[in-house]
Amino acid sequence: MTEWPKFSPETLGRLFDAVDVDDIIDAHTCLPDPIVLAVPEDAIRRCYALCLQFWDDGVSREELLHLVEKLMRNEGLSADERLQYKHSRARYKHLRFAQRLYSRNHRSSYLFDLTTRVLGHMQDGFRGGKRGTIVRQGWKLRVLLSKPVWNFVRRGMVETRLDSEAGVIAFQKAEMSRLKKAVNRTIFAGDQFHAVRKIVSMQVSYYDTLRSLAPNEHAYCMSRFLAAINGLMGSRHDEMVAESLSGRRSYNTPAPLAKETRSRLETLVARYPL
Repeated sequence: MTEWPKFSPETLGRLFDAVDVDDIIDAHTCLPDPIVLAVPEDAIRRCYALCLQFWDDGVSREELLHLVEKLMRNEGLSADERLQYKHSRARYKHLRFAQRLYSRNHRSSYLFDLTTRVLGHMQDGFRGGKRGTIVRQGWKLRVLLSKPVWNFVRRGMVETRLDSEAGVIAFQKAEMSRLKKAVNRTIFAGDQFHAVRKIVSMQVSYYDTLRSLAPNEHAYCMSRFLAAINGLMGSRHDEMVAESLSGRRSYNTPAPLAKETRSRLETLVARYPL
C-alpha cells in the first residue's frame, strides 16, 4: 500500500480553519499579481497526502452512520450533530477535489464521488424537512457507509496515482478556460450555475491546501478571493435548492448572475494566466 507523508495537528488545524471559512466573503481581498501556477511535484504529493489525512483522521464511519440512522428514524439532529455532519461532508468534498486536481486522470473515484453527492442530497433533505429525500438518501448511505464498501473506497483513495506538475497545471488551465467561456453567458440554468460554482470551489480547495502546508501570501490571497466568489454563489445556490424543494421555482429556471458575483468572476478570468 502506498505510504503518504503525515502531518502535524497544527497543519491539519490550519486546513480545517481554511475550509471552515471557504464560503466567507472578505470584501477587500485582492488577487495576487501575478498569479503563479508553478507547483513542484513534491508539493503535489504533499497536497494530496494532507487532503487524504484530513478525511481519514476527521471522518468516523461509525459516527457518520449513526447520524444517518437518527435522521432515518425521524429523530432530528442537535446543533452539534448538524455541525458534525457538515464538517464530515466538507472533508469528503475536499478529498474529492484533491482527486480531481492531482490524480493522473483528474477524476474522483465513482463510489467516493457518489458518497459525497448523496451526503449533499441528504443534507438538503433534512435542511428542507423533506422526509422522502431523507429516507431515500439514507438507504443509499447505509450501503455506502457499510464497512466492506468503506474499506474498498478507502483503499482506492490511498492508492491514487498522481499527475506531474505539467499535468496539474494543464488541468488547472483547462478548468479556468471552461470558466472563462461560461462567464460569457448572460443567464444560467441551475445546472450551469452549479457547474461554475464547482470550478470555483475546487480552486478554493487547492489554495486552502497550499496555504495550510506552507503559509504564504500568494496562496492566502488566492484562497480568500476565490472564497468570496464561492460564498456568494453558495448563498444563491442554497436559495435555488430551497425554492426547488418548496415548489416555488424550478431549479433549472434560467437567471442572470448577481452583479457582484459576475464582477469577481470576470476579474479572476481576466487575470488568470491561460
